Amino acid sequence: MVSAVFHSPSEASDALRAAQASNPAPAKPTSPMSQATPSAPAPSRKIATDWGDLALRTLAPVAGIALLIAIWGMLTFKSTTFPTPLATWEEAVKLFSDPFYSNGPNDQGLGWNILFSLKRVAVGFGLAALVGIPLGFLIGRSKVIGAMLNPLISLLRPVSPLAWLPIGLLVFKSADPAAIWTIFICSIWPMIINTAVGVQRVPEDYLNVAKVLNLSEWTIVKKILFPSVLPYMLTGVRLSVGTAWLVIVAAEMLTGGVGIGFWVWDEWNNLNVAHIIIAIFVIGIVGLLLENALVAVAKRFSFE
Repeated sequence: MVSAVFHSPSEASDALRAAQASNPAPAKPTSPMSQATPSAPAPSRKIATDWGDLALRTLAPVAGIALLIAIWGMLTFKSTTFPTPLATWEEAVKLFSDPFYSNGPNDQGLGWNILFSLKRVAVGFGLAALVGIPLGFLIGRSKVIGAMLNPLISLLRPVSPLAWLPIGLLVFKSADPAAIWTIFICSIWPMIINTAVGVQRVPEDYLNVAKVLNLSEWTIVKKILFPSVLPYMLTGVRLSVGTAWLVIVAAEMLTGGVGIGFWVWDEWNNLNVAHIIIAIFVIGIVGLLLENALVAVAKRFSFE
């Protein structure tokens, strides 16, 4: 170790600065984890993305509806036969101010007509589900039954829904069960086909393990087939309920009575076009609510 003698404080400070310049302080070591960890995104960018998604989900549909109303208003600005958006809105306010009035069997509010139509749809659709879903499992599990019924399904499925209505009137001698029959026969096909396809797409390894374990047929259906087929089955249910809601409007136009389809036809006989437009929007909204409800059920009971 070499000692140095300084004759003045300035010489000592100069020597200290020279030593620091010749021996710089070592850099602090960085851990591999800190080098590999990516930097967090800026909060402002995340907020901007959320606002963009919110605008896409809310403002875009509102803009589409506003565009439709604007085109409608321009086309009917000077029309004397077709109602304007404002006139239709005023009629809608009057209708929904008392939707459940009843002045006899042929003069009831819009709310009662919607409920009667939904009741027919529920009965016809429920019967179709009770028959179609088990039949789809049988077709998917048995090659013999599939070979027997597949040609019949392919033959009857493309038939127009209203072609079945006279058969219902002939058999049941009444308009209400005939409408339910039409809903049943038209909404059963999507449930049969989608359920059968779901059963046929179950992995063969699952069924081989069931054979090795000597599981009963009910256990195979409950533990293997049902969880695997459920997404396909719910897709068929969603398609069927949309078909049922479409069919009931046309069937009620021909059979009469109480229902949204009969209400539309009755308003046409009265030349009340504004009420027909209101009914069109109501039918679309109810159908959209039914479909969204079934989509929510499908997400809730997904086994994936």
